[in-house]
Amino acid sequence: MRACVLYNTDYDDPEAVDVSSVETCARAIAGALRDGGHQVELVGLHGAEVFVVLDRLRARPPDLAFNLCESLAGDPRNEPTFAGLLDLFGIAYTGSDLPALAACLHKPRTKDILRGRGVATPPHVVLESPAALDDAALDALDYPWFVKLAHEDASVGITDANLARTPAALRARASELLAEYSQPVLAERYVDGREINVTLVGNGDALDVLPPHEIDFAAMPADRPRIVSYAAKWDPQHVDYAGTKPVPLRAASAPLVAAIERVARAAWHALGLRDYGRVDLRVDERDRPWVIDVNPNPDISPDAGVARAAATRGTSYRGLIEQIANAALARIRA
Repeated sequence: MRACVLYNTDYDDPEAVDVSSVETCARAIAGALRDGGHQVELVGLHGAEVFVVLDRLRARPPDLAFNLCESLAGDPRNEPTFAGLLDLFGIAYTGSDLPALAACLHKPRTKDILRGRGVATPPHVVLESPAALDDAALDALDYPWFVKLAHEDASVGITDANLARTPAALRARASELLAEYSQPVLAERYVDGREINVTLVGNGDALDVLPPHEIDFAAMPADRPRIVSYAAKWDPQHVDYAGTKPVPLRAASAPLVAAIERVARAAWHALGLRDYGRVDLRVDERDRPWVIDVNPNPDISPDAGVARAAATRGTSYRGLIEQIANAALARIRA
């Protein structure tokens, strides 16, 4: 197979969020493919050069492109746009298409789709502007509630203050997020329980659910909320980093595991994901799983959650990348 790995290089833009880990992931994927005997080209993209690269790829199309572009020109809203351009230029690529990426990048729309398809997700409200914080309905919510940005992933904007236990706390944190990020805020009822993530690889009848993992909060100080903050993902010196250790799902009954997998599959199909993805859930005191996020094209670096889930089953990193590539090629050929 002749493959290319496409990744965004806008991390060198001083105005952009640092996403330099994307290049690290791209190089790891390229290495795994080369180890499997494939020809691989690494291609970085940054804003205006996109059409130059696409013209070159269209002139000599690869058998498959690994699409790792999470943003362009420093704007993550361009992630779906790039997938659409790949379709427009006839480039075969891994992962979800424009509609799925756009739906999942718009968290209120994700919630609407899940609810419309009968997939359990916590009740929510959308706060579009500071004026929405004056709504008296916020006083009647069954606290605690959790607030997050409507159009971000990777836990951007999440601190301990995002878990709001009172109307005043919700209004205060939502006001800060609206001012800092200039985008809507989504608030949803907080599910106090286990946090579980499920990786899925494949398509159709060949959709494979990898062993679920959960967040071990045992090392989290008692005064910290049991959530995955931005610091928990990206700051090794922060107390949240040590307090949110991902581990294989433990002490789960067969009915609970079946329910988790059933809900994860339902979320996958509702949002139209392809090839690989991750569904994040919280499980309440009655062992009911609730979807809190759906992640198309999640991080597939060797040390990321997808690779950990594969390793739990005994699949090597090279084997995981081959599985994703084979899933995409089978879909494209079908």
